[in-house]
Amino acid sequence: MIPLRDVIPSRTTPFITVAIIVLNALGWFFELSMPREQLSVFLQQWGLVPAAFIPVTLVSSMFLHGSWMHVIGNMWYLWIFGDNVEDRMGHGRFIVFYVLCGLVGAFGQMALDPSSTVPMIGASGAIAGVMGGYFVLYPQSRVLTLIPLIIFWDIIELPAIVLLGFWFLMQLFSAGAGAVTASGGSGGGVAFMAHVAGFVAGMGAVLLFRKKQPPQEWLY
Repeated sequence: MIPLRDVIPSRTTPFITVAIIVLNALGWFFELSMPREQLSVFLQQWGLVPAAFIPVTLVSSMFLHGSWMHVIGNMWYLWIFGDNVEDRMGHGRFIVFYVLCGLVGAFGQMALDPSSTVPMIGASGAIAGVMGGYFVLYPQSRVLTLIPLIIFWDIIELPAIVLLGFWFLMQLFSAGAGAVTASGGSGGGVAFMAHVAGFVAGMGAVLLFRKKQPPQEWLY
């Protein structure tokens, strides 16, 4: 299922959401400018390597990606759900919330495979936190969603609680399967536990970071 847009207009300009997207795009194009050998060394240095943990990489790894689909997918989800969460928190709180969820996601993945020597990169943990925040704030919002079927694709509106709930369960199942098959961190893949931990962190943290009294005209 691919979300296309939600039905809630943002009341304010999502400066931080846009800034995060721009920074990730710049980071990706910087990666593309490197020769393959140099890029490998760069990612090993600035990606988050559980077996050789360096604190600064908790943040730097959030702005690095592994492929076009990786960066586009992450930024697309952030664009759809980030503006409304930022709207409810305010710009300053949203920055702290975003980074906090990214940190929790990173530690969640490291806890699953602390001996891994493969660099973890991507904004997925932080964006999962944004999705968890949206899940709590706007459960009845509707999201226009592209559904791939066997023969054709359909576009329908789904309640956010259904779309994001299904997404979370898929990440949880995949993380559980990854925990069973993990073997010393010798291989790469998708950091599903970062998604799970980030989402749960977002669900909890949004209760602290949201504005207490949203305007009455925020209806959907």
